[in-house]
Amino acid sequence: MSEAQTISPQQLQAKHLADYRPPEFLIPELSLSFQLEPKQTRVTAVSRVKRKGSHNEPLQLDGDELELEQLLVNGEPADYRLEPGKLLLETELNEFELTLVTRISPADNSALEGLYMSDGAYCTQCEAEGFRRITYFLDRPDVLAKYQVRIEADKAFPFLLSNGNLLEKGEMADGRHFAIWQDPFPKPAYLFALVAGDFDLLEDSFTTRSGREVKLQVFVDKGNLHKAGHAMASLKKAMAWDESRFDLEYDLDIYMVVAVDFFNMGAMENKGLNIFNTKYVLADRDTATDDDFHGIESVIGHEYFHNWTGNRVTCRDWFQLSLKEGLTVFRDQEFSSDLGSRAVNRIHAIKVIKNQQFAEDSGPMSHPIRPESVIEMNNFYTVTVYNKGAEVIRMMHTLLGEQAFQAGMKLYFERHDGQAVTCDDFVAAMEDASGKDLTQFRLWYSQAGTPQVTVTDEYDASTQTYRLHLKQFTPVRAGEAAKAALHIPFSLELLGNDGNALVNRVFDFTQAEQTLEFKDISARPIPSLLQDFSAPVKLKYDYSTVQLLCLLRHAGSEVARWEAAMSLFSRAVWANVTLLEQGQGMHLDPRVVDGFRGVILDEALDKGLAAEILKLLSVSSLIEQADKVELDALLLARDFVIEAIATGCEDELLARYRQLLPLDEAAARSLKNTLLWLLAKVSDEHESLIEQQFASASGMTDALGALLAANDANCDCRDALMQAFEQRWNQTPLVMDKWFSLQAMAEDDEVIARLETLLQHPAFSLNNPNRVRSLVGSFAAANVRQFHRQDGKGYAFLTAMLKQLNRLNPQVAARIITPLIQFAKFDAGRQAKMKACLQELLAMPELSRDLYEKVSRALED
Repeated sequence: MSEAQTISPQQLQAKHLADYRPPEFLIPELSLSFQLEPKQTRVTAVSRVKRKGSHNEPLQLDGDELELEQLLVNGEPADYRLEPGKLLLETELNEFELTLVTRISPADNSALEGLYMSDGAYCTQCEAEGFRRITYFLDRPDVLAKYQVRIEADKAFPFLLSNGNLLEKGEMADGRHFAIWQDPFPKPAYLFALVAGDFDLLEDSFTTRSGREVKLQVFVDKGNLHKAGHAMASLKKAMAWDESRFDLEYDLDIYMVVAVDFFNMGAMENKGLNIFNTKYVLADRDTATDDDFHGIESVIGHEYFHNWTGNRVTCRDWFQLSLKEGLTVFRDQEFSSDLGSRAVNRIHAIKVIKNQQFAEDSGPMSHPIRPESVIEMNNFYTVTVYNKGAEVIRMMHTLLGEQAFQAGMKLYFERHDGQAVTCDDFVAAMEDASGKDLTQFRLWYSQAGTPQVTVTDEYDASTQTYRLHLKQFTPVRAGEAAKAALHIPFSLELLGNDGNALVNRVFDFTQAEQTLEFKDISARPIPSLLQDFSAPVKLKYDYSTVQLLCLLRHAGSEVARWEAAMSLFSRAVWANVTLLEQGQGMHLDPRVVDGFRGVILDEALDKGLAAEILKLLSVSSLIEQADKVELDALLLARDFVIEAIATGCEDELLARYRQLLPLDEAAARSLKNTLLWLLAKVSDEHESLIEQQFASASGMTDALGALLAANDANCDCRDALMQAFEQRWNQTPLVMDKWFSLQAMAEDDEVIARLETLLQHPAFSLNNPNRVRSLVGSFAAANVRQFHRQDGKGYAFLTAMLKQLNRLNPQVAARIITPLIQFAKFDAGRQAKMKACLQELLAMPELSRDLYEKVSRALED
C-alpha cells in the first residue's frame, strides 16, 4: 500500500504526548544485510530482541511498503500477523533472535523515505519514520541498537557506505562486491544511513585536540568535485569551533558527507554518514551566491553539531524533537555569528521568526515547541520546533549567561550520553548547573502561540523617575485553556536625548503586569525595548517618528537599529493603508526618507547591516503585523512607500552604488544589489545599470542581483536577461532552481500561465523536491500578489499541484501547502476561495496523512 492510497481511520488518529509509554521490548543489536537491486532489494534483518519488564504483550513492529519474505525466531518459523503498518508476534520468550527478510523497491519510492534512488544512486532518509520502509522494526527514537551492516551491489556502484567504521570490503561473483560497516555507538533507527553509488570524492583530515586524526570525505555527483571545497572547509571550521566553544570532540575515525539531488530535507545527521541535499554542499563562485555559501556553512555546521546534540544524546519520543533541533539551530546560529557578522546573522534569525513562525503560531497548525499531539510526524518539522525552539534556548542562555549555560551543557552530556531523553531533562541540567529556578520558564515548551507584550511609559520630571509598565498575554485559540504568564528575558536600553546609553540590562519579566522603575533620569529617555529580540514576542509600544530616528542613529545594538528602521517603514505603510481606506491620497513623512538616506550615506555602518535595513519588510512580514488585512490596499501602500524612499534618495543610491562597484566582498555585494533593487523602483532610466551588472558579473551573486532587480520591477530588459540566464545555466540544476524561483516570483498577471508552461521545462521534474520548492513553493510562499489574486487562480494552481504531489511525495506536498491554510487574515472572498480548495483536497479518496492533518485542521479551525 503506497502512502497516498486510501488509509484507515486508525491511521488518521492522532498520537498524544500524554500517551507515551516506554517500549515493551528492546533491540540492543541489529545486523542488516542488503542485496541492492533497483526494483527488488532484499533486506535481511537479524535482531537480538529483549523483553523489557514483566508482561505478556506481543512484539509489535512498524512496517510500511514492505513485502515480507521470511520470519524466523531463533532460526525457526513462527506465527505472526500483519495489520496496516504493523507486524505482531506473540511470544513468551524473554530474549530471542528475530530474522526478517523483506523486499523493497527503491526505484519506485518517490516519497524519498526509507531506501530510494536519487539519480541512479541508492540512499536513505529515515527520520522521522522512514526506517519502517526498509524492514519491520521498533521504529521509535527510544529504542537504541548497535548496527552492523553488510551491503552487496553491482560494481557500477563503487562506493558502499553506512554508519560507523568500515570493517571489511571485497569482491563477489557476477560483477558484484560488498562492504561491511559497524557503528560502535547505539543509535535509534532514524539515524541509520546507507549510500551506494558512483561519486567524485574529496578527501581531507582533521586532527582533534586529543591528537586523533579523523578522515573526512565529501562525495558529490560526477563532475562536481570543484564545488565541494567550501563544504569541506566549513566542516573543518565546525569541528574546530565545537571543540573551542562547547568543548566537544568528534568520536569516530571517519566523517562522511554525501550530496544527493533528490532529498526532502536540507540534510540529515546520520551518525558518521551525513546525507545532504546538493543545495547545501555544491558551490563555486560562478554558480552559488554569497547567501548560498553562508547557507552551506550553516547547514554543514548544523548537521555536524548534531553528533552530540541529537546523536550521542537523542530524543525519547518525537514530541521532544526540539530537544535536538532547537538546541542545534541555536548552536549553528552561534557558529555563524562567531565566524561572521553577529548582527546580520541575528537579523536573519529574527526574520524567520517574525515572517514565518509568528504566522504558524496564528494559523491552524499552531503548536508548542514540544507538541502535544500529531497525526503525521513529518508535519512537525516546523519553524516552531526548530526556530522558536532555538529562541527558547537563546533565552535560557540570556538568563544564565555563557559560563552557566556551558556548565549546563556539560552536565547534560555527563548525565545523558547514550540515552534518549526529554526537553525536561535538558532544562533540569541547566537548572542544576546554574542554580537558577526555571520552573516558570518551562512553560515556553508547553504553551503555543506568540506572546504579546504591551509597554507604556511615564516620566515624572519632579522626581526624575521613569517607569515602564509591561503587560503580557498570549492569545487563546478555540478549545485552549487560558495561558499563564511566561518568564521573558526583557532586554532594555534607555537612551538620553544625546543618544548616550543611560541603562542597558536584561530584566526578568515574569508577571502578567509588571513595572520597571528608574531613578535619577534627568530627562525623558528613549527606550530600546527587547534589544536583539531577547524573546520571541510581539511588542506593542507607541514609538514616535522622532524616537525611532534616534534609535536608528544611536541604539547600542545594531539589531535594535534595524528594528527601528523596520518600524519606521511599517508605520509608514500602515498609515497609507489607512489613507487609502479613507479615500485619501498617499503621503510619506520626509523625515522617514531622511532616516533611510542617512543609512545610505553612512560609510561607517557595516555594509551587511545597511543592506538588511534597506531591504525593508516583505509583504508577508507586514501581513503578520495585522489581525485582518485589506491586501490590495496593503500592496499599493507598500509599493508607494518603497518607491517614495527610492525616489527621494535616488542621487544617494546611485552614488553609493557606483562607490561599491569595485569592492569584492560579500557585505559590499549585498548592499550594492540592494541599492540596485531600489534604483530599479525609481524609473526605467536605471535599466542600463541592471544590464551592465548582469553582463559584467564575475559571479552568481551579482548576476542574480541584477536579475532580481529586473524581475521585481518588471523592467523591459527582464525577459531578455531571463532568457540569457536560462541558456547559460540550463544544464546546472541548482542554478536553474534560482531561475525557476524568479519566474515564480514575477508579479505580472501572466505568471500562472508561465508556471504551467514551465512545468514541462526539460530542467523541471515534479519528482524532485528542489525543483518543486523552487517553482511551486516559491510562487505560493513568496508571490503574495499573484497567489492571492482575487480570481482565485493562484489557489487553484497550488491545489492542482498538491493533488499530484499527494501521490508522488506527500511530505513535500504538506510543506508547500502552508500559504493555503493560513487564510484567517484575509477578506471573506479570498477566504471562501481558499476554503473551497481545501474542501476539494479533503474530498480526495487517497489523501495522504501528511495533507489530511493540515487540511482538516485548517477547515476545523
